[in-house]
Amino acid sequence: MKILLTGADGFTGRPFAEQAVAKGHEVVALRCDLSDRAGLREEVLEVAPRAVVHLAAISFVGHAHEDAFYAVNVVGTTNLLDALLQLPLQPERVLLASSANIYGNSDQSPLRETHQPAPVNHYAMSKVAMEYMARTYADRLDLIITRPFNYTGPGQDINFLIPKLAMHFAARAPVVALGNLEVEREFNDIRMVCDAYMQLLTYGESGETYNVCSGLPYTLNHIIETFVELTGHQIKVEVDQTFVRPNEVHRLSGSPDKLRATLEKHGVTLVNPPLRDTLERMLRAAETELRHRAT
Repeated sequence: MKILLTGADGFTGRPFAEQAVAKGHEVVALRCDLSDRAGLREEVLEVAPRAVVHLAAISFVGHAHEDAFYAVNVVGTTNLLDALLQLPLQPERVLLASSANIYGNSDQSPLRETHQPAPVNHYAMSKVAMEYMARTYADRLDLIITRPFNYTGPGQDINFLIPKLAMHFAARAPVVALGNLEVEREFNDIRMVCDAYMQLLTYGESGETYNVCSGLPYTLNHIIETFVELTGHQIKVEVDQTFVRPNEVHRLSGSPDKLRATLEKHGVTLVNPPLRDTLERMLRAAETELRHRAT
């Protein structure tokens, strides 16, 4: 199957492309900027994909330019869907990556897909807008929306929490400055998320939205303690108020029941590597990067 992939050079795009190619699919990376409507139409017609996986987005909540969330995540997605409508043969499946951040803060846990969105930042708001906009195309395109909960792995940008901690522990830094310490998140493995996307291209039900999660949240202290165990290095944690977000989502954990039930009907079970394994891989990657910097 020929898959058009947006965000192919990103943290999720790279391992997804590797996995798809390993399974025998042809992956074509979108070259055009999502703001270029004419260029998008031309490239989409040239590629003529049988499936589309749309990962391109501004995903760092602390991004400096708030308007960029909407320009890329909402308007850019609209431009892509409009371009797909120009194809003489519509794709068999279009997967749009949203985010579990749309749920905001909630007393309920784990969160199900039916939970009312309550975004508390521009990133989450732009993803809610993207979802509602995309549903207006559901009568013309075979759409699936995914809401991944927090996930990590080697290659994630240092702006994100776990890569930052991995680098500090790899460097045996004496101090690390963090934001709000009272947070609890799932920290799933990028490999599981890519596998879920791959399986949903085949087995997902048209028009449905799926949490991509494990339902297993961890405290920030647990992450730090695991890095201490892996390295034998103690680190002083300082709270930097410039990293503290006023609308922080304190606890975010999802229900994987819908995703699991959909895939199990087809004999598919997702495997999420243990958190310790994920953190160990990230630590090794950080140590390798530090050695390369030193040479």
